[in-house]
Amino acid sequence: MVTMVGNESDFGKLVKDLIYLEHDAIAAYESTIERLDDKTLSAKVAEFHRDHLEHLSTLNEIAAAAAIDAPTKGDMKQMLTTGKIALADMLGDKTILKAMKSNEDDTVTAYERASQHADASPETKAFFMKAHQDEVRHRAWFETTAEQQ
Repeated sequence: MVTMVGNESDFGKLVKDLIYLEHDAIAAYESTIERLDDKTLSAKVAEFHRDHLEHLSTLNEIAAAAAIDAPTKGDMKQMLTTGKIALADMLGDKTILKAMKSNEDDTVTAYERASQHADASPETKAFFMKAHQDEVRHRAWFETTAEQQ
């Protein structure tokens, strides 16, 4: 999938779209944790899941401070992110990890773009940059670990 998140000109729309993206990512992580056969891999994925929960919490704080009506669940894309994991499950852990890597491509791109948004405060940009670094780390782990399977 190629995300358009991060291209919004309206800051409120950007924050809402990032919240949707995080809800979708969290659902994909939960699906991945329960489907991985290797529990060592599941434990590492659970760490990344916690990062996404923290991102969502911070985004909700940003939304509240800016009087933005924050979504409380994912959007239609969630079916794509979790469906990809369900299909990958038929082929094993390596394929699940590859599917998650492709999901992370979107979050990396979204936070990279968000960190450049003209209307974001310096504090918000700093959060977007930290989230971007987290996503880059997640994506690299999924990619490297999938190759080792």
